[in-house]
Amino acid sequence: MNSGMESCRRTLCSLSLLCVILDLQLDGATHVEIEHHLEMGRKLLAAGQLAEALSHYHSAVEGDSKNYLTYYKRAAVFLAMGKSKSALPDLTRAIQLKPDFLAARLQRGNILLKQGNTQEAREDFEAVLQRSPDHEEAHDQLMKANELEELQEEAHAAYHQGDYSTTITVLERVIEVCISPWDPASRELRADCYIRMGDPQKAIQDLTPTTRLRNDNRAAFLKLSLLHYSLGEHHESLNHIRECLKLDQDDKECFSHYKQVKKLSKQLDSAEELIQQDRYQEAIDKYESVMKTESNVPFYTNLAKERICYCLVKIKLAQEAIDVCTEAHQRDPRNTNVLRDRAEAYILNQDYEKAVEDYQEAREFDSDNNDIREGLERAQKLLKISRKRDYYKILGVGRNANKQEIIRAYRKLAQQWHPDNFQSESEKKEAEKKFIDIASAKEVLTNPEMRQKFDAGEDPLDPENQQGGGGGQQGWPFHFNPFESGGSFHFKFQYN
Repeated sequence: MNSGMESCRRTLCSLSLLCVILDLQLDGATHVEIEHHLEMGRKLLAAGQLAEALSHYHSAVEGDSKNYLTYYKRAAVFLAMGKSKSALPDLTRAIQLKPDFLAARLQRGNILLKQGNTQEAREDFEAVLQRSPDHEEAHDQLMKANELEELQEEAHAAYHQGDYSTTITVLERVIEVCISPWDPASRELRADCYIRMGDPQKAIQDLTPTTRLRNDNRAAFLKLSLLHYSLGEHHESLNHIRECLKLDQDDKECFSHYKQVKKLSKQLDSAEELIQQDRYQEAIDKYESVMKTESNVPFYTNLAKERICYCLVKIKLAQEAIDVCTEAHQRDPRNTNVLRDRAEAYILNQDYEKAVEDYQEAREFDSDNNDIREGLERAQKLLKISRKRDYYKILGVGRNANKQEIIRAYRKLAQQWHPDNFQSESEKKEAEKKFIDIASAKEVLTNPEMRQKFDAGEDPLDPENQQGGGGGQQGWPFHFNPFESGGSFHFKFQYN
């Protein structure tokens, strides 16, 4: 029995010894691997290949979770990549493993100071100075921490007094002078001041980085979405509110705003697609829906009125267009698109003087716009022609009249002003003139090429506009000139 127990004891000892040997071998292999990762990380970091270096430092930390240097070196890579939030836990772990590691203390203090956390930053700088009283950088940073605290107190005091301009000035020293560029609280406070002072664009510039400086910053995403929404930037608004819901899909405020932005954005995009497809009446209906969906933000009502004005011009409803464009102009007096479209509506309405006035006003706001320049030139030509003869006015038809309407108007007036209908010489002379104008109008407006020229501001029957100049008979639409007939004459014309 004793020999059996002795045999068992020897077997257990052998197994224990084998386990120790295996553990030593594994530890040796792991140590070699860790050293390899650290060396590769150092080389890649020196070469600027940060992502690759970080991968090796990850492996080194996983291989030896109690080596303070691996954490410190990985923190250095995070900092080089601009990821201070990721560096902070590694520096903290390095300090926990080695409390007298002054380099890590100083680095962590610097990050905390830039994040605006003055109390914890001061503790790190004081810890360094306690062990190394002559440490110059720690002394300078401690002074900055004290200065930052004073500036923060000054900014909050000015804010609570309603002095937003002073608050912004103080916070500029905090943020821009690089004492605390990563402090989300300072940026959020300055953004609030900009909002109160009516400068949402600058508020957006301050709030945008805070979404990265704070974890789960749903409040910033919501505020950014609301700011973009108020400016009419509905796509940006939708993007930011979606980021909020990615953090918490059950966030009530974000979800409520998301539904509103999504609905409005869909309507706006649909309306513009309809315009691109020349489906103008449907686009008008869609923009009417936009105004119902969002009636509290002026931008969207202004935009809807502007685009409805444009669509009405396109479907040649002149007076309706003028009315809507005028309302849009009153809401946004410097909107050159509205002035341009109302000018076109005035042209449709044959009110060329007002068209010229609108184009001239639009040019004052945008002197480099070719469409406005060309539109003004055309309106001026039409005004000049209208003071001679306006074929639409002669026949009493609108500029959007079709060929059948033009022919009907021509027949009615031709019968009315036929010279044979008048007895006295003076009446015949007056009828001749009217009859010639009526026939000329019919010839121009039923000929697509000639009508296009007239609509562009050129009278195709004006001798001055014809090559070779002069021939007065070039513009006469009949086979003979009644003025050459001498005595009495009878007109014959076709009702084609």
